[in-house]
Amino acid sequence: MTAPVRSAHKSAFRVAMAATLAATMALQPVAARAQSGQGETLIRDTEIEAIIHKDVDPILRAAGIDPKGVQVVIIGAKEPNAFAAPRVMGVTTGLILESKNPNEVQGVMAHEVGHLAAGHSFRSGEMAHAGMVPMILTMGLGVLAALAGAGDAAAGLITSAPYFGALGQVSYSREQEGRADQAGATLLEKAGLSGRGLAEFFNNFRYQEVFAEYRRYRYFIDHPLSSDRIESLQTRVAALPHYDVKDSPEALAEHEVMKAKLDGFINPQVSLGKYSETDKGLPARYARAIAYYQTKEPDKALKRVDELINDYPDNPYLYELKGQILFEFGRVPEAEAPQRRSVELKPDAPLLRVNLGQTLIALDDKKKVAEGIAALRVALQQEDDNSVAWRLLAEAYDKTGDAGMARLATAEYAYSIGNMRDARQFAIRARERLDKGTPEWRRATDIVLVSKPSPQDLKDLQRDGSAGGGQIR
Repeated sequence: MTAPVRSAHKSAFRVAMAATLAATMALQPVAARAQSGQGETLIRDTEIEAIIHKDVDPILRAAGIDPKGVQVVIIGAKEPNAFAAPRVMGVTTGLILESKNPNEVQGVMAHEVGHLAAGHSFRSGEMAHAGMVPMILTMGLGVLAALAGAGDAAAGLITSAPYFGALGQVSYSREQEGRADQAGATLLEKAGLSGRGLAEFFNNFRYQEVFAEYRRYRYFIDHPLSSDRIESLQTRVAALPHYDVKDSPEALAEHEVMKAKLDGFINPQVSLGKYSETDKGLPARYARAIAYYQTKEPDKALKRVDELINDYPDNPYLYELKGQILFEFGRVPEAEAPQRRSVELKPDAPLLRVNLGQTLIALDDKKKVAEGIAALRVALQQEDDNSVAWRLLAEAYDKTGDAGMARLATAEYAYSIGNMRDARQFAIRARERLDKGTPEWRRATDIVLVSKPSPQDLKDLQRDGSAGGGQIR
């Protein structure tokens, strides 16, 4: 068994951002902010990420950026906000829920890519600041955990948390805003998309211009609006050939599903009133099923999910949701079948495999644990710095009595979230238990070398001839 190959530049970027996040968390009054209901959260959800990718990938390609190299990050926050940085794009749930159609989301993201293309993010230095509050919501696992007081179990849910820093103190001038508007309009046109959504989204928030700063959404403080700017943008996009291009029926349907799903998870009580039982459309039924799950009524939730599965038997996300509910409410053996089906229907989704792996290693069966390890390793081949998967893999190896691999997986977990001290310590312990010269032993050596080793650590490595080490992958 060999360790998953890791991209050096990707890992280095994640580690740097993880350190920024950790520093920010140390300064935040965690419990108070969590209770205030105003904090930001990280959301991992395969279905929503896929929908956002469909919206923004044409824009990225128009900008000469390979969409496969860009991770979509969804931030749970009431206020509309978005950002673009190298290899990552972020959008808040507030922006998604405020948007009326996919083209509005595309417009905002095109504007953010316009900032990126102009190098504004690096000149203004906002990547050095982080403004996220440490509460992590991982839809893919169906677990909500606060970092404060939750220890390793909560910390393990920080998949992609290193990118939180990119939503920090972003501040652009009106001149830069105008340039990003024009660049965004150009990218939309090049992608064959309408610029209507870009102009209409900003026009919807024109009223923010007259508010005192303390009453404005943060996005419109950092991205100042003006009537002249909006009118200039409207004139430009209206003159472009693709202005009258409409969102496809499929894109509109997916947009409504995405909003309904977010409503169900984030605003469950509101959703039960907003989405009527008499509404037989997929978005309403989906929202209500999730809302019952979130309000701890699993029987009602499962009944509605089963009805949806009966009508949409090839939808992997419905099986994922059923598995989440069963697992979270202690019906672990029953969670296995729907989670297997979700992976069968969408084998390229690492979060679905992580769900399955988590369930399999929770079962008291050696064969199931071994299968869970295999599922987690496949997930890590697809998403090699998924900290949740590394944490679960460490737990699984520990169950099998493989102390060396358990320590190596723990080192990988610590490395993935930027905890260099623990990464180094567990990698050293892993080397003591692994056969010298194996790929796993070399991987542990690499982690020691890039995790701020002490002079004594380096002497120890030199003693066994591995100080020259490999390169972190």
